[in-house]
Amino acid sequence: MDKEWLDYITEKTHDLINAASCCDEAKAAAQAWLAAVNTKQEVAETQKYIAELKADIMPVGMLVDFAESDKGIQLFGVDTAKNIAAHGRQIQSAGAKYCDCPACTAAAAILSKTNTPF
Repeated sequence: MDKEWLDYITEKTHDLINAASCCDEAKAAAQAWLAAVNTKQEVAETQKYIAELKADIMPVGMLVDFAESDKGIQLFGVDTAKNIAAHGRQIQSAGAKYCDCPACTAAAAILSKTNTPF
């Protein structure tokens, strides 16, 4: 593995793990990938990690829809949900494809360095 690439992905993986917005599944996949680096399991864990990141990164339209849903309002509260939806619309109109929370930002950075489109 290229050291520069590995260092970058490792740094962004730590950013993902430390993000309050990171789901348990992504955190577990990130930790499993870190543990597998330079082992026989590296390729398999890399594939699992990338698949998990692709599944978890939230398109900004879904963010808006979730924030405006009953479940989103229950989770965030009315005012926060409205603010999240408004923020989502704002970044979407500026061209954002994905949520810009710390976890999605880290996931997008990692995925941008893979050879697979997401």
